[in-house]
Amino acid sequence: MPNRITFQIEPIPPFRLDLTAWVLRRTPTNMMDRFDGGVYQRILMVRRRPVKVYVVQAGPIDDPRIRVEAEGSQLTGTDASLIRLTLHKMLGLRIDLSAFYEKGKNDSAFGELIERFRGVKPPRFPTEFEAIANAIACQQLSLSAGIALLNRLSENYGAEIDSQDAAFFAFPTPTDLAHRQARSLRKLGFSVQKSRNLIRIASDAAMRRIDLEATGDMTDVKALEYLDKIPGIGRWSSEYILLRGLGRVHIFPGDDVGARNGLKRLLNLGDDLDYDGVKQALVEWKDYGGMLYFHLRLNQLEKSGCIRP
Repeated sequence: MPNRITFQIEPIPPFRLDLTAWVLRRTPTNMMDRFDGGVYQRILMVRRRPVKVYVVQAGPIDDPRIRVEAEGSQLTGTDASLIRLTLHKMLGLRIDLSAFYEKGKNDSAFGELIERFRGVKPPRFPTEFEAIANAIACQQLSLSAGIALLNRLSENYGAEIDSQDAAFFAFPTPTDLAHRQARSLRKLGFSVQKSRNLIRIASDAAMRRIDLEATGDMTDVKALEYLDKIPGIGRWSSEYILLRGLGRVHIFPGDDVGARNGLKRLLNLGDDLDYDGVKQALVEWKDYGGMLYFHLRLNQLEKSGCIRP
């Protein structure tokens, strides 16, 4: 029978759960990272079991506390500790951004944007495999189309927890996908090449032929070299994984067309930006390129009516 455990976490201020959850969600159609305006919900795999996690912010932005409630089978104190560590990672709760905010105070280009979304933390996917799967799904597609593929992947192959109002699914683990046939992913809308690459990566990870978690201890150069050897991973995907999977907040994925266009509009540039142009535009912000990337996404979400600063 399911049981519940609750605990609190005190993030390093400033912190806003709503903004951070929306950077995780990216679109309102994301069915894995759910946020209803007050509660962030996610199914996490904890010791190979699905656990439904509810997160609520209980304190203000400068004195933040979050209340966590987890629901699953035979949950223990060990499970609570693992969930706590995962949420620290996913929500960036221990990331100190005081230097980032200090730098933004008198910056004419980015200062207003940084202040408007003050409290957002740099979120990460709970596993490197999920980061890779997200990168592959979203390659050469709109973000909405990529999220739709990921939703279908979870609904078909992720562990399920039934709730009173809907079914919730965890993101598939490498083991969940390792022995699938490419045609099964094709039925979900993945291209032939994406299907083959994702299954191969899942199989290699499940059989420990590759160690995705090891990239967390590598330098950027070594991590990029390692990822480049994985089928289907190019420059955009590698930088995306470094930012959203490994938490390298200085990485701005320079091949992200949407982010490049957002940067161009913010800086009122006449010409389109290419990869090198992005690096030049952010030369003064090279330590926090990823944070600006997240702020540009929030800016777009605000314009579309999803969030309010």
